[in-house]
Amino acid sequence: MSEARPQAIVIGASAGALEALTAILPGLPTGFDLPVMIVVHIPPDKRSVLADLFRAKCRINVVEPEDKEPICGGTAYFAPPDYHLLVEGNGTLALSSDETVLFSRPSIDVLFESAADAYGADLVGIVLTGANQDGAAGLRAVVEAGGMAIVQTPESAFASAMPEAAIAMCPTAEILSLDAILSFLQKV
Repeated sequence: MSEARPQAIVIGASAGALEALTAILPGLPTGFDLPVMIVVHIPPDKRSVLADLFRAKCRINVVEPEDKEPICGGTAYFAPPDYHLLVEGNGTLALSSDETVLFSRPSIDVLFESAADAYGADLVGIVLTGANQDGAAGLRAVVEAGGMAIVQTPESAFASAMPEAAIAMCPTAEILSLDAILSFLQKV
């Protein structure tokens, strides 16, 4: 990661996501000014309540974005069900119904790779609990672009497969507990 302060955060989670994100997002302080883009694997045929749930718990703005929505600091963006969430170079978010990636839409890899292209070294990628490998290739893209990689400690994850896959692909990643991830984000 560049010595400059990061400009954006991307987070990916699957099985156990609600508990993991509850340990992080409500702890972000009033005045936290970075955008946080989040992919959680959710069934395509169900309405997501994640944005509503976290809006009630968080001090930052929480939304489920529309296509071409401008990215604003101090906002957490949850990918909607059955759409990939992408960061565009012009500072907007895009929604895509392209093919699934690792059986997932939204895909963590798609978000992370597009954010790495847009933010380069000014990005922090965080892979949390999950039961598949989605997020590992995307986190590697963040590292290759000069960004910072953080992975939840596998032993603290509800499902360790996703953190383990991310660590295998990104051996230089910081491996942190949920409390340590929150502490890091509170200081950026």
